[in-house]
Amino acid sequence: MRFLFVLLLNAVACYFALMVMPWWIPALIGGCITLVLPLRRHWQAFLAAGLGAASCTILLCLMADQANEHILSGKMAMLFHLPSYLFMIVVTALTGFVTAGLGSWTAAALRRLFRNDKLKEPAFVEDQPAA
Repeated sequence: MRFLFVLLLNAVACYFALMVMPWWIPALIGGCITLVLPLRRHWQAFLAAGLGAASCTILLCLMADQANEHILSGKMAMLFHLPSYLFMIVVTALTGFVTAGLGSWTAAALRRLFRNDKLKEPAFVEDQPAA
């Protein structure tokens, strides 16, 4: 349940942030959300933030692409030697997925690093005097 909540929160936050901020902002959003709402595993944090950012990136790309009748994405696809403008949208979504996923994974690793229960050092066994 927390996975879906983090995914939706990432999608909504990235949607509004990507309207006015640069392409790398999903990394910061995913990291901040992961610090506040941690998941059990690093890969879950990576996947939740990545899928949330990729879904909002696809939505934003499709909205902008419909507005200009696929002109810009078609020319960008030709520039990158892609067969269709849809591949350009997929590449853009993949960039958002990886960016947000790595930001979230970094935050999960930092949270685990600084968590108190994992940093306790084991007690040393005192050496027995030699007989």
